[in-house]
Amino acid sequence: MEPRKFVAPEFILGEGALDLAGRYAFNLAAKKVLIVTDPRVIRAGWTGKVEDSLAQAGLPSVVFSAVTPNPKDTEVMAGAELYLQEQCDVIVAVGGGSSMDCAKGIGVVASNRKNIRLFEGVDRIETPCPPLICVPTTAGSSADISQFAIITDTTRMMKIAIISKNVVPDLALVDPLTTVTMPAALTAATGIDALVHAIEAYVSNANSPVTDLNALEAIRLVARNLKGAIEHPLDLGFRNPMMLASLLAGLAFSNASLGLVHAMAHSLGGFWDFPHGDCNALLLEHVVAFNFDAVPERYAAIADAFGLGIADLPQAEQKARLVEALRRFRIEAGVTGGLQQLGMSKADLSKLAEKAMKDPCVVTNPVQPTVQDIERIYERAF
Repeated sequence: MEPRKFVAPEFILGEGALDLAGRYAFNLAAKKVLIVTDPRVIRAGWTGKVEDSLAQAGLPSVVFSAVTPNPKDTEVMAGAELYLQEQCDVIVAVGGGSSMDCAKGIGVVASNRKNIRLFEGVDRIETPCPPLICVPTTAGSSADISQFAIITDTTRMMKIAIISKNVVPDLALVDPLTTVTMPAALTAATGIDALVHAIEAYVSNANSPVTDLNALEAIRLVARNLKGAIEHPLDLGFRNPMMLASLLAGLAFSNASLGLVHAMAHSLGGFWDFPHGDCNALLLEHVVAFNFDAVPERYAAIADAFGLGIADLPQAEQKARLVEALRRFRIEAGVTGGLQQLGMSKADLSKLAEKAMKDPCVVTNPVQPTVQDIERIYERAF
């Protein structure tokens, strides 16, 4: 085994973890905190609970909530301006992947005083970011764990990936209680996002024994608990394992990277502003069908973790069974139809495929596709 670097934040997992925000911001020597969140999370009450925790620790805070799904470069720049104007020194993100990625971008800009678009790629951040605490309120994005920040470049209408240990949060407060206010559609989309993270990390050409363990357990947890979390939103017997699945999938993909599902979903999200989780869900079965024959033993292990029990079948039958199981799973979760229903036009296939081909997630896909391959996969998911 060759030496290999792994990154992960300090994290606290369990009911009530959110209440520790003030204590840990104080431990980071905060004087004033910028809270990055969104209107839905404010309405759910979680932002207010974090404000109260900070106040109890004697820490003033200011809220930046102009965050939309698929966070934009303009939102990052506005948040950084507020951070500097208010003389903040610690950031607390409260929300899903959009709020957490925006918070990471704000920290990058606040420390480096350059446009966020200039940090696209791997290890481009020169000056370390301010301390960052993440409080995830969805079970799927794993932005609280990862060394990725995904931001929409509004000029080029594409998502850029900023990959650096500088955007790994200093602390993640992973509290399953925050997920009980998610509507069913969001529970489904984020849960399948966690599943895709785990599957893509497991078949990534940068996989490792460490990431494999986390990925396979995340797959088991999602397969067993997502339907229950959708149907019984207040039942922590389902919410707890889904939050754990998100965390484990994040540890896997943050260190093994992702693949073609995410490259194609990023293209759709940047160009059309489509929901990321829905894009992943609609693309997954088609990318698995495309990749399967390159690493059949890995997909067989995924099928086993998914509870299919098809190891003794011929390879072609294993492939068909897994693809069909993934299709049924997302339909039962409520993600039906195809990309056409999100608003995609076939006239855009070429542009979308070219943008997806440039995404860094393609590098670790087990098969190196052509632009034409990607076009065909989009068409099958249409």
